[in-house]
Amino acid sequence: MDEGENMKPWRLTIPSAFYAELQGHLFPGDDDEHGAVILAGTCESDRGLRLIAKEVHLAKDGVDYVPGKRGYRMLKAEFIQRRILRARNMRLAYLAIHNHGGTDSVAFSQDDMASHERGYPALLDIARGMPVGALVFAKSAVAGDLWFPGCYRSPLKHATVIGSQRQSLFPTPQKQATTIEMYDRQSRLFGDAGQELLRKTRVGIIGLGGAGSILAEFLARLGVGEFILADPDRADITNLPRLLGARWSDGAVPSWIPRFFAERLRSLKVRMATRNIRRANPKVQIEAMARNFLEEGVAARFTDCDFLFLAADTMGARLLFNAIVHQYGIPGIQVGAKVPVSEDGDVGDVFCVSRLVTPEQGCLWCNELINPARLQDEAVPEAAKRGYAYVEDPGVAAPSVITLNAIACAHAADDFLFHFLGLKYDETETGWFRWNSRKAVASYDMPRRNVSCGECSQARDSRLAMGDNGTLPTKPNGN
Repeated sequence: MDEGENMKPWRLTIPSAFYAELQGHLFPGDDDEHGAVILAGTCESDRGLRLIAKEVHLAKDGVDYVPGKRGYRMLKAEFIQRRILRARNMRLAYLAIHNHGGTDSVAFSQDDMASHERGYPALLDIARGMPVGALVFAKSAVAGDLWFPGCYRSPLKHATVIGSQRQSLFPTPQKQATTIEMYDRQSRLFGDAGQELLRKTRVGIIGLGGAGSILAEFLARLGVGEFILADPDRADITNLPRLLGARWSDGAVPSWIPRFFAERLRSLKVRMATRNIRRANPKVQIEAMARNFLEEGVAARFTDCDFLFLAADTMGARLLFNAIVHQYGIPGIQVGAKVPVSEDGDVGDVFCVSRLVTPEQGCLWCNELINPARLQDEAVPEAAKRGYAYVEDPGVAAPSVITLNAIACAHAADDFLFHFLGLKYDETETGWFRWNSRKAVASYDMPRRNVSCGECSQARDSRLAMGDNGTLPTKPNGN
């Protein structure tokens, strides 16, 4: 980390189960002060530093959290030592925690800041390059002070609690957002503050075909302010009917034009999506990459999104999407449609799905939605292309209808909206949505979680919340 970066405010992502555990420990109803420690992975991007909580260690009152020598209370030296050594060995950031009174505003006291200045230079030496710092919580607010090698320090910008829905915590109440006339009707549902949050949101869409093109349109019209897009493919005449906003000229090329030139005349799907997004919102920021999501440099651009949508159906894309969700603490939705066709050509149950995947719900590996055999097949370029098919037999022309994608994408975009703006009920449905078009039946698949999963479990060596300290299942750029 260079010195200039260290002075920028940083962000924190906390899984909702950790936050609930902290809230119960810090605010048991006794109006007293309590302590804990968070160990967190790190993620650096163009938006600065973000920490992802990996472990919460609660300090036992009177044993680990005792009367202070200079302040009111303090973490005992032995408790700190075990956690800072664990942070060093696992290459995690160390955050000491305590609470103050109040609800929506909180700050460190003078005694707190003096304690940081006395203790954190020594902790930095032990941490060997990893940041150390502190958080102070009120019931609905949090402030932070993070220290870096060289004793540079920076404040917390905000914390985000990720679960079935999203919650944002700030040191002080945020300024009231300005009404935007264009979004007046929809902001009557979630308020000007919700609309402003959408404007500041960075969404990643992987795959801009039949499903991805619909998602791009929906999200742009909701007012999402920033997009990261990836898809290497170009349109052709056979997929124009399911590409939202497609023009005849995007995929139709006269037969007399040589194949090499015809290929270049067909529109890139990311450029078509960019055109549609800008038509909906001219002020939006877009990074459109006509490259494979599996490339190392492309995948890196998705590791600091606020939300992800997977609209490509190769096993490799599922594997990488699943890894980013858990390694970087980013919620996402996998969408898709399937038209099973038998060897005799009979069409089976036609269905589409929308699966919200969060860091604590159960991952695609746990639910057997990543097929190792198909992963191996996709190592061959031709097989990788077959992975996008809607049928099981790669030799059969894949049926694809825009309405199937539209059902899945409408549900996914709506799920994102209500999750992201905290509009869901506490008892919200947590199953994965499935719509069977032939039976006209909606159902939910309940996600499972394997307690020893290497992707999403709390095991020390799992991918969960490792951030930049872990490796992603990517391919070298250009391969």
